[in-house]
Amino acid sequence: MSATFGGRSGRQGKLSQWLLGRRPKEAADDGGRETLLLAAAAAGLPLAPAAHPAPGYRCSCDRVGCPTPARHPVSFAWQTQSTTDRAQIERWARHQPQANFITATGMVHDVLDVPLEAGREALERLLSSGVEVGPVAESDDGRILFFTLTRGTPDDEDEWWPCELDCHPETMDEHPGLRWHCRGSYVLVPPARLPGDDQRVRWARGPEHPLPDPLSLLEVLTDACARFSGAEGVAWPLRH
Repeated sequence: MSATFGGRSGRQGKLSQWLLGRRPKEAADDGGRETLLLAAAAAGLPLAPAAHPAPGYRCSCDRVGCPTPARHPVSFAWQTQSTTDRAQIERWARHQPQANFITATGMVHDVLDVPLEAGREALERLLSSGVEVGPVAESDDGRILFFTLTRGTPDDEDEWWPCELDCHPETMDEHPGLRWHCRGSYVLVPPARLPGDDQRVRWARGPEHPLPDPLSLLEVLTDACARFSGAEGVAWPLRH
């Protein structure tokens, strides 16, 4: 892990000013790609290169029947490769101009990943209630991602929640409700392109927002997912 986390105060103001001064469409286009990636890294999100869409609704990895086209890392060593180092991210971004990027979860941050409609409802409720909500990304494939502090290995718990006990990134269709990305998982970080016409992952709330405790969001998110699915409840992440 070649990164140093923290140091938010000096860069935070510049980052906030830049993001607040951009229109959403401008911030998501390819011209702002490197700047947005560096903004995510400056906020402490460790990044690594990922695949990108290829013609014919295919993935750049050329794997026949790739289950997650343009949504997965390009290296099997993505967990150790992930970094916030500015120089390294600049090299990747410039040498791989079409690449998406993933951010590895469970190191600095976790991600609560919910259906888009449920996530939008939950976000409105959280903000109207005065709850501190951190960065939020929307994906045109119908998901919304809430970035939070990682639970990691809390001092008051003798166990942690590995993502594989819930589901792997490639099994989203089998887990349509809330998914908790923690150790051993990843998500695409904006700006990212998905297969299809102008399908993207973009920030709804940028990385200048401090990461909240996931437990402060969990009840509202699970409640919204339950109503969205029409079920009485949604399974919480399984614990080891």
